[in-house]
Amino acid sequence: MNVIAFGADASERFGVLSAEPRTDKPLDAAWIVLEAANDLGDQATVEVCRRVIDASLNGTAAASSDLHIVTEYFR
Repeated sequence: MNVIAFGADASERFGVLSAEPRTDKPLDAAWIVLEAANDLGDQATVEVCRRVIDASLNGTAAASSDLHIVTEYFR
């Protein structure tokens, strides 16, 4: 019989699953948000995502305000 742990120990052992995309990589998050924003017709967010993606591909830092929009989009 398998024992499944619940509570704090389970989240430490297996990680916390969530419907929200969690990533430390702004480029990956920007691509996910770009797809969602395109589907919703959210042109302002599409432009923000493009700026973050362009900055990442050019090796420069994206604006903190753009990163904030990308990371908080699904909240």
